[in-house]
Amino acid sequence: MRFLLLTGLFAGAALTATAQQYPARPVRVYIPFTAGSAADIIMRALEPQMREKLGQSFIIDNRGGAGGNIAAELTAKSPADGYTVMMGTIGTHAINLSLYSKLPYHPQRDFAPIALVGESPNILVINPYVPAKSIRELIALGKAKPGALNYGSSGAGTSVHLSAELFSTMAGIKMVHVPYKGATEALTALLSGQLDLMFASLSSAIPLVKAGRLRAFAVTGAQRSASIPEMPTMSEAALPGYAATAWYGLLGPAGMPPATVTALSSAALGALQTQEVKDRLFASGVDVRPLPPDEFARLIDSEIKKWAQVVKASGARAD
Repeated sequence: MRFLLLTGLFAGAALTATAQQYPARPVRVYIPFTAGSAADIIMRALEPQMREKLGQSFIIDNRGGAGGNIAAELTAKSPADGYTVMMGTIGTHAINLSLYSKLPYHPQRDFAPIALVGESPNILVINPYVPAKSIRELIALGKAKPGALNYGSSGAGTSVHLSAELFSTMAGIKMVHVPYKGATEALTALLSGQLDLMFASLSSAIPLVKAGRLRAFAVTGAQRSASIPEMPTMSEAALPGYAATAWYGLLGPAGMPPATVTALSSAALGALQTQEVKDRLFASGVDVRPLPPDEFARLIDSEIKKWAQVVKASGARAD
């Protein structure tokens, strides 16, 4: 009896020690897009602070392709031990469920939310030749000439595309979507006059706006962006309730130990409080938006429902 009691005590102590030792080795972080993407920049900004907090490095592994689905599937099918996580996005964990007919993972059932870390609104920009000096004038122009306005995007189903679809739906106008292989190509077409408008990323559009090459009307987030605080939101300018923001957050495989989720969440949210991280994200057009696991999970739930309606209305498909 005494032997069994001692064995149980030793086993319990071993389990406690194991939990306290996390992480005992480097943690792999899958990034669903290439190096230099917003998700990549955000994780590289967080890594030094998280490494210092947890005492282990984070291996950043870029696995781009299939709209982020490759990285998401790899993460979902990894052991739920906290040593494989990913930087999820609005695409991988909200839009793609409706955009793809056969998604190799489920964004809710297969993942454990760890922390939302940031968001990046788009900005509505138009070529100066378009005879509209405000969003209301642009909407009036669209209503007067249905289908006359066209807009570019970095591809069907992207946040850039669906930001425009949400705008046209709420404004009650019809526009022609012209998808390009990437945002650079779309912006080039906008600058040359092939396109009328675009919902572009802040980092790519703001320099062009300041140079007078594009006219900006509003940002798409629910709040004004710290990167351009003088610019009103779409909701303030013309369409109350409009909000379309690309967001980024850490997630791991479903079934991760609660203590492990807490450790990672604490490290990520703590990193966001440092001025160094804030400055790096600000320079990339990303606003800090810290949310703990439960609030992040609720955001994912609401975003899936919201974008399912927009995807359906747009008719966008990725396969």
